[in-house]
Amino acid sequence: MLILQDISYQHPNKDVLFSDINFTLNSQEKIALIGNNGSGKSILLKIIAGELHPKSGTIKSDSNTYYIPQIFGQSNHLSIAEVLNIDKKLNALKEILNGSVTEENMEILNDDWTIEDRIKEAFTYWNLLDFDLNLNLKLENLSGGQKTKLFLAGMMIHQPDLILMDEPTNHLDLASRNLLYDFINSTSKSLLIVSHDRVLLNLLDKTCELNKNGISVYGGNYDFYSEQKKIEQNSLGQNIQNREKELKKAKEKERETIERQNKLDSRGKGKQEKSGVSRIMMNTLRNKAENSTSKLKSVHSEKIDSIRENLHSLKDNLSGIDKMKINFDNSHLHKGKILVKAEQINFNYHQDNLWKNNLDFQIVSGERIAIKGDNGSGKTTLIKLILGEIKPNFGEIYLSEKKTIYIDQEYSLIKNELSVYEQAQQFNLKNLEEHEIKTILARFLFWKNDWDKKCEFLSGGEKLKLLLCCLSIQNISPDMIILDEPTNNLDIQNIEILTSAINDYEGTLIVVSHDNRFLEDINISSFVILNEM
Repeated sequence: MLILQDISYQHPNKDVLFSDINFTLNSQEKIALIGNNGSGKSILLKIIAGELHPKSGTIKSDSNTYYIPQIFGQSNHLSIAEVLNIDKKLNALKEILNGSVTEENMEILNDDWTIEDRIKEAFTYWNLLDFDLNLNLKLENLSGGQKTKLFLAGMMIHQPDLILMDEPTNHLDLASRNLLYDFINSTSKSLLIVSHDRVLLNLLDKTCELNKNGISVYGGNYDFYSEQKKIEQNSLGQNIQNREKELKKAKEKERETIERQNKLDSRGKGKQEKSGVSRIMMNTLRNKAENSTSKLKSVHSEKIDSIRENLHSLKDNLSGIDKMKINFDNSHLHKGKILVKAEQINFNYHQDNLWKNNLDFQIVSGERIAIKGDNGSGKTTLIKLILGEIKPNFGEIYLSEKKTIYIDQEYSLIKNELSVYEQAQQFNLKNLEEHEIKTILARFLFWKNDWDKKCEFLSGGEKLKLLLCCLSIQNISPDMIILDEPTNNLDIQNIEILTSAINDYEGTLIVVSHDNRFLEDINISSFVILNEM
């Protein structure tokens, strides 16, 4: 069992991310943790895993916990064995079998004589057979999908009671996703999973939403949660309409009351002047009238402020699927212009061809193309060829002059050391005024309290939103946009926002993605399918 009591977290810059988080996960429960980008889902998982410390609160757990992170870059310098935390145990087992039966080796092994069998079984399940004999290979040499599967294999190797997964379908091809779905369905382990994958979310028993007010629990899968949210949002929308009507009436009532009081005061003043009331008495009566009017204004003002505050609070709870438009000018290239033409190209690593069959394809202006293939099939390599960063070892590739924007999986166009506002200014090529920059930031949901935040503290989804915002500020029409797994770090709301933004773009689009729903929604017209050797 896992129990969180009054957990709060504060960023190093002193910004409070969340507070008073209370949550319970029982044995064998399978729970989805969802919430908007930046709400703190990944931070909360790291706190539970012991990688971060909360500002306050207590964590009670009697479970052996295994954590699968969303981002692996911090482990690239480690070997496979070190990443899986099995290097010392394997070394102890090897020394024992070679006759070095020391107390230290026996303590490290801890009677785990079947560890090699579990490694082989786990690597076989996740199709990592190439690595079970090369555990010293550095993580940096693996593709994104291979890294994810490696961490997933760790679940079977360590056999924990509680498994924490942060976006586990990121980088996975369809076959690997199906393996994960089967594992989730069949396991008796306790699961707490952060994901935007709607297929996965519907496999879980309970959905919990993290927001600034805490964790809201919904007793069903994602489809159940969606229906409940629609009911809540409809009710919320009705309440907002009622409050807006109430605010309008209160303002009209205030105006009518003040006008009536002013008329009475003016009429009284006229009578007093005609009756010859002294100046001192006139001043006294005028002060009383002004005080009376002031009190009336104060009463109405308090009522209006109360309604306005309540209305603001209600609007804060709206889902807020804002229409973020990149506002690119249209590409000046004519439709049908050949941008890329590949003839019998191939690329090799260590003298081995990457693809079973040489590639023949062309990309013309205005097309929407998806690059698909299993993990390790060379999708990122093909992007580098299209960008002209590398050359094929076989065949010819023609690249026309064009403006291309490449958004990689790490959002490397975003500089972590800059603040949100400073990052936006880096793209201000048209010398927009400060208030214009901040208006565009707000349109992409970066409000006043975000402008000084360092980019290193942004979630993956927030970095993508900021990048879209920066491209809108730059407003230089690209002839081609290349997106590498763009939905990996996005919540469902922001996937819808990204879809809307992409559909407003009229140039050439190339997308690497395993998310078939997303590819369908952005109107992909053709595919390049990769088959590795």
